[in-house]
Amino acid sequence: MMSRPGAPSPPHRLPIPRRPAATGHRITHGGTIQKRGSFSNFPIKTPPASRQSTNTGSSSNQQLNHAPLPLPSPPASAELGLEAAMQPDANAPSHRLARVAAHLRPQMEEGAVAFALRPAVCRAKGGAPGFKVAILGAAGGIGQPLSLLMKMNPLVSVLHLYDVVNTPGVTADISHMDTSAVVRGFLGAQQLDAALTGMDLVIIPAGVPRKPGMTRDDLFNINAGIVRTLCEGVSRCCPNAIVNLISNPVNSTVPIAAEVFKKAGTYDPKRLLGVTTLDVARANTFVAEVLGVDPRDVSVPVVGGHAGVTILPLLSQVTPPSSFTQDEIKYLTDRIQNGGTEVVEAKAGSGSATLSMAFAAAKFGDACLRAMRGDAGIVECSYVASEVTELPFFASKVRLGRGGAEEILPLGPLNDSERAGLEAAKKELSESIQKGIAFVNK
Repeated sequence: MMSRPGAPSPPHRLPIPRRPAATGHRITHGGTIQKRGSFSNFPIKTPPASRQSTNTGSSSNQQLNHAPLPLPSPPASAELGLEAAMQPDANAPSHRLARVAAHLRPQMEEGAVAFALRPAVCRAKGGAPGFKVAILGAAGGIGQPLSLLMKMNPLVSVLHLYDVVNTPGVTADISHMDTSAVVRGFLGAQQLDAALTGMDLVIIPAGVPRKPGMTRDDLFNINAGIVRTLCEGVSRCCPNAIVNLISNPVNSTVPIAAEVFKKAGTYDPKRLLGVTTLDVARANTFVAEVLGVDPRDVSVPVVGGHAGVTILPLLSQVTPPSSFTQDEIKYLTDRIQNGGTEVVEAKAGSGSATLSMAFAAAKFGDACLRAMRGDAGIVECSYVASEVTELPFFASKVRLGRGGAEEILPLGPLNDSERAGLEAAKKELSESIQKGIAFVNK
């Protein structure tokens, strides 16, 4: 609300100073120091002992140019004295530029100018209360759209993007979105720990994509090593974070991550979640096409694993309750199990299911964040440590809570075809799980 012309300012507001003509400081007869130039212009009352010093301008400017900046602090009051009044203005253009640069390149080389770009002086404004999320593999085919979607999530306050290549460009691009999450990029193995420190949720899509003719087992030797390295970083820097693991083959990489955490003494089975949400999304979509309804109104439990015959849609438990012919069951089951191959072949060598996987990962990540916030009744399918079957890991419905997978729900009644599919899924899953465990323990 604007005051009437000529009306005095309310007593609780500071007077607005005139723009100074030059840098430096001036002491008035009333014992008030008025700072000019790059420092605050608010008049500050000083104690008598401080009024003898008048040489403040040059030394402070020299400190600004050659020494690390203190953290931004509230405006100095009359009791803080000359020392508090001498703090640099965090809103000065040079400091604002430093903050932006620090988001894009948080680890800079030492030098006369590099101090301004250290993360210690980066205190971004506008970040909403929320959770700190790291995406490992953020510059990849899944990582880029996933970073976009997580930047849009209002529950994310800080978003760390890590990869071994191209992170600065992705970070700069994503950071221009006018949503509340503060984005910082990290490049290369030397910055992995910085990317992970203090994170609440870690999403891992890192790894090589599947190409035509490749099975998920063909990806194992490369992606297994990547997952092991990244999970070792999680153990060091954020052992209490919830981990959403996307890297294929999930049937083997989740057991790999579990073994890494066990060796580090940080394993909590509730906090390690294999992301199988894409199988559920495909099942909901394909069933909705057959039923002629909106996919958002359909819910299909998908259990087992995340590859081929280990993907078992429970069509007898579809919501809304529906019945299917044997031909429809065969068509839907085959298409859900081979949805990834369908995309790989359609892209003809140019990639795999990156966009739909990013959507599914963002959907599952949002469910985890809402559960961490304390929302009740959040149930998603996920590949987790489980006692639902005799296997140590199995995908089924889980109830998410503040600590991750708080409850593993039973499979429920299965029909004859689903029981046969379960036996086939368990046989292949057992081999994949043992392969992952052996990789870490060899």
